[in-house]
Amino acid sequence: MLDIILLRIAKSAIISRLDPSYSFDKEAVVKEYPYLEEEGACFVTLHYDKQLRGCIGSIIAYRSLMDDIVQNALSAAFGDPRFSPLRVSELDALDIEVSVLTPPEIITYSDYDDLVSKIVPHKDGLILQGGGYQGTFLPQVWDDIPRPEQFLEHLSYKAGGNPSIYQQHPTMYRYHVEAIEERYDAILPL
Repeated sequence: MLDIILLRIAKSAIISRLDPSYSFDKEAVVKEYPYLEEEGACFVTLHYDKQLRGCIGSIIAYRSLMDDIVQNALSAAFGDPRFSPLRVSELDALDIEVSVLTPPEIITYSDYDDLVSKIVPHKDGLILQGGGYQGTFLPQVWDDIPRPEQFLEHLSYKAGGNPSIYQQHPTMYRYHVEAIEERYDAILPL
């Protein structure tokens, strides 16, 4: 079970960008929650009025979980190229979600039908790599795209390809997440 501290870190990172006079003591937080110093990979997802407002993350752990949350929160709020930077006026209808990823594992499959049979809807996040294309969908995307064939189709588009990519037998990975989400206003800053 994830701790609310992850959301507090994400919110505090966003506040620090909106209000440069605000800062928080990362060292004190890590001292109280030592696991934040370990390498971790996460996605930070923002929803404004229940609609996607930003989503940026790391697939592979390469920095501390604390730093990954801070950087991905800032990128989701102010650097997601699909959206304009977050404005203070949006905070009252904002939700923040932090998803911590397990390390990806390769899915061994013989053909497209075998791949479909090995995917676990609503549990597996998927990574597609092949032919210069790469894309991922968090397990939460199953809520919007519940059928495995559709999930794979949309993933191929997100990766920059199309469904014919599966004929080329791309490398596929699965991962799982633990996620915590809350309304912006309900999260205490650090």
